[in-house]
Amino acid sequence: MPEAMLEVRGVSKSFGGLKASNNVTMSVPQGKITSLIGPNGAGKTTLFALITGFYQPDEGSIAFLGKDITARPPQEIAALGMIRTFQIVQPFAGQSVRENIAVGAHLHIRSRRDALAKAEAVAHKVGLGDRLDQDAASLTVAGRKRLEVARALATDPKLILFDEVLAGLNPSEIRDVIPVIRAIRDEGITILLIEHVMQAVMSLSEHTWVLNQGQLIAEGAPRDVVRDPQVIEAYLGKGMAERMAREEARHA
Repeated sequence: MPEAMLEVRGVSKSFGGLKASNNVTMSVPQGKITSLIGPNGAGKTTLFALITGFYQPDEGSIAFLGKDITARPPQEIAALGMIRTFQIVQPFAGQSVRENIAVGAHLHIRSRRDALAKAEAVAHKVGLGDRLDQDAASLTVAGRKRLEVARALATDPKLILFDEVLAGLNPSEIRDVIPVIRAIRDEGITILLIEHVMQAVMSLSEHTWVLNQGQLIAEGAPRDVVRDPQVIEAYLGKGMAERMAREEARHA
């Protein structure tokens, strides 16, 4: 197993009487694509917010690149090289795609000219090279998802946490974005993704954790996890599990 880039140890967080994260421990290996799955309301996005400093845990610790980042604010964590995306993509209104991406580049680049040049290079990597001067607010859902990926990439991250970057896309659009995510990994960037699109989880992810009601209930290779009776009951349902098994057998 490659060296861990991110270590989450016994992390818990409550909101009133609701335990959104309950003693969560996970170790994200460097240079891999891993995933976090589970039903709606399981606490996946809350865990991302805890990892990236938007929330502070009630208990436990978080380390990135061997440094304790448990009490650090999001901007410091981003400067260290960990960045997250958001489920709902909100472009800066009245700004072009190029200018939106340049906002991410300014994390490390002061010069506006250099940030815009960086934005252009990143746009080509994610398939937005022909829309650099388009008003970002006029992008389709698929275009906005690519923009969110681009803004994260422009920060020169070491680790990206993708929060449902494929949500709202049709099957053809999903097939187009999967190679983009692989290419990011191939550049040496580690990826942890929250995803409901099991096609993507199965084809992209090397290791997955399953969260339910704030607790981890399973982890391992996706093909093994989806056979776990606890995961089937809590998340997949028998019908989906059987379809996935047939699909895997067809491609074996």
